[in-house]
Amino acid sequence: MMRTIPDVSTVAIAVADGILHFELALAYELFSGSPPIPVSHWYEPVICGAAPVRADGRFLLEPDCGLDRLAGADTVIVPGWAEVDVDPPADLVAAVRAAYDAGARVASLCTGAFVLAAAGLLDGRRATTHWAHAEALAARHPRVEVDADVLYVDEGDVLTSAGKAAALDLCLHLVRRDHGSAVANAIARRLVVAPHRPGGQAQFVATPVPEPDGHPLGELLGWTVEHLDQPLTVEDLARRANLSSRHLGRHFRSMTGTTPLQWLHTQRIRRAQELLETTDDSVDSIAAATGMGTAATLRRHFNRTVGVPPDAYRRTFRSRRAAG
Repeated sequence: MMRTIPDVSTVAIAVADGILHFELALAYELFSGSPPIPVSHWYEPVICGAAPVRADGRFLLEPDCGLDRLAGADTVIVPGWAEVDVDPPADLVAAVRAAYDAGARVASLCTGAFVLAAAGLLDGRRATTHWAHAEALAARHPRVEVDADVLYVDEGDVLTSAGKAAALDLCLHLVRRDHGSAVANAIARRLVVAPHRPGGQAQFVATPVPEPDGHPLGELLGWTVEHLDQPLTVEDLARRANLSSRHLGRHFRSMTGTTPLQWLHTQRIRRAQELLETTDDSVDSIAAATGMGTAATLRRHFNRTVGVPPDAYRRTFRSRRAAG
């Protein structure tokens, strides 16, 4: 179930002893910055904990408020949790559950999924966490459908991500869901995001293109994004990279976690989303600009990937701007 976002969206970051400072800092940095372009509402981050906590056992952190504040938040973020071999603090688990019951959207970063699972929020749902701890999560919480092969999972009002960089992917996905691809893309550029591996729900987040730093695909990916209007094939990309199709596939899997065709499809959908949000171009024109060929083809692939037709997607973001 998708929850509506108010004019000022409170993002509560739940902390306790043993929290991982990387995911904590990442979430606070992304949601505390000012919007890169004008929007109808933005985020107000707040760090919530029962008492001063130590992140990674080294950094002492004074929360802004207690865990009871989670219940009044619009979005709750649970960063990575270091002590995955023991049960998370009962007060943290109870506060996260209370926030969800009060209507908050709840997201975990990395091993924060263990907290969500302990709160019962992942029962009967698909979820992910850091690959090194996926088996432990599945063993401890057998009612959770653990998928260790994806970057993040969006179940509407409960979201989970894999480790480290995937946590950033999920945070950008939340921004994209709330404000559209143009805002999420601008934030990604501001943060100088590292190469992103599409996977799971990654089609909803802008896929940053790596700089041409010597990797065989560095120049190719940037060139491809600039030529999405062309009917590109795997053979075309292989020739451009001076590689065989087989070697191209291996490099793509290593760098992006997916196949050349899947990556290309993601880029075409992403570009279509941007054009639907930021221009008045017809669906036929957008189909041509994204290499989809016809409006019928664009509608079929867009609906399958995003979950709504292009026209409905455009109306959604236009109505948000009008409301603002």
